[in-house]
Amino acid sequence: MATNYENIIIGSGQSGTPLAVAFAKAGQKTALIEREHVGGCCINEGCTPTKTLIASGRVAYLVRKGPDYGIHTHTPEHKTHVNMAMVDMLKVRQRKRDIVTSFRGGSETKLKDAGVDTLVGEATFVDKKTIQYKDNGGNVKTVQGQNIFINSGARPAPPFLEGVAFLDQKLVLDSTSIQELDQVPGHLVVIGGGYIGVEFAQLFSRLGAKVTIIQHGKQLLPREDEEIARMLQDIFEEDGLTVLLKSDPVRIAPSSTGFTLHYQANNSDHAIEGTHILFATGRIPNTDMLKPEAAGVKTDKKGYIATNEYLETSSPSIFAMGDVKGPPSFTHISYDDFRILRSNIVSSSSSLTSTKLSVKDRIVPYVVFTDPQLAHVGLHEGEARTKFPDKKIQTAKMPMAYVARALEMGESRGMMKAVVDGDSGLILGFTCLGVEGGEIMSTVEVAMIGDVPYQKLRDAILAHPTLAESLNNIWGFLE
Repeated sequence: MATNYENIIIGSGQSGTPLAVAFAKAGQKTALIEREHVGGCCINEGCTPTKTLIASGRVAYLVRKGPDYGIHTHTPEHKTHVNMAMVDMLKVRQRKRDIVTSFRGGSETKLKDAGVDTLVGEATFVDKKTIQYKDNGGNVKTVQGQNIFINSGARPAPPFLEGVAFLDQKLVLDSTSIQELDQVPGHLVVIGGGYIGVEFAQLFSRLGAKVTIIQHGKQLLPREDEEIARMLQDIFEEDGLTVLLKSDPVRIAPSSTGFTLHYQANNSDHAIEGTHILFATGRIPNTDMLKPEAAGVKTDKKGYIATNEYLETSSPSIFAMGDVKGPPSFTHISYDDFRILRSNIVSSSSSLTSTKLSVKDRIVPYVVFTDPQLAHVGLHEGEARTKFPDKKIQTAKMPMAYVARALEMGESRGMMKAVVDGDSGLILGFTCLGVEGGEIMSTVEVAMIGDVPYQKLRDAILAHPTLAESLNNIWGFLE
């Protein structure tokens, strides 16, 4: 016998949990199916734990930088470089676990208080209205829903490298397992120079590991403007990381110290010894076990669920949200997906307007939590020139060394870059590689949302000395 619901949500990520709560509070019988932990990737394996770990890495960095500020944690004749002996990884890891548990508990409480039926198990479509899942006791249960919402997320792509199966698998890491290390690696080799790769590379370098990044492309962070990516690489190399561009791993084999990785660069073969290897080469959608085809839900060649601008799939009354529908894969995008569905479905019955919200033309911000942070919103320069070939596109670039507050903090590495429509003055895009870059970027994003031209920021009275005050000055570099 199937249990019937008005709404079934598959996955408790940053769309699924608040949507389930909204439905339940609206008096609709709602179930949420979660196979592992409430809270989704963000709380359990993504934003919350990684930024907690990065905070520990920053403290280690500041300990090492103490003498630059006249602060000595040891007598001056002793080295102040942070090494593995000074890092208690068990404490670092436990702090991360405690914060994750706290956040997860908050999500569980919200679901319970709202009256959502939380069902634990792996969901599989039977047809357009029917889902089966296997509970903790191994029993197969069946549920049916008038509306079904897929928020099943994504997971790290498995490593594809000759010889990796012959390694001690404790040395082979992905973005989830690396967070459970109980000691700092001797030499961490990171395969992939994207957002995930660079964050973990810098983190473990700051905790005392030797770190090498092997990146296929010509720059770190391929989506970013070349000068921004180059500056981040310079910062990494200044801090002791090794960055190998235009390099490809070929095979790996066990060695007495861990492994030998053979890679190719500049049409020649090279080898490097390491103790741990992190594969940060992308993520894949959690749709294989879901069997969306049984419900008539179409996916692309990578397995991501296809949706229209209203998050509707190819099957009536089935919607998809968050990472499972493909990039951009950010928590705040997933949460915005929730807002769209809440407005269009939950609130539509009481709304006086028929206007539907959609994903069309939404402004997308993001932050790479390196230190300094790399924050961006809107269009990159190349994107703006391609999208608006007839517009007068101007750019402004300013080093963070021109920002008084950054100099006073002793954190002046990086730069800011703005892209504007030279005729209207509207800001089309903004990047900040700098201390608290995400906060500076967010100020610019608010201006973009309100169609505020750059001249208003240029002429605004911004408190001195703040980082945001730099938004008075960058426009003097427009060209």
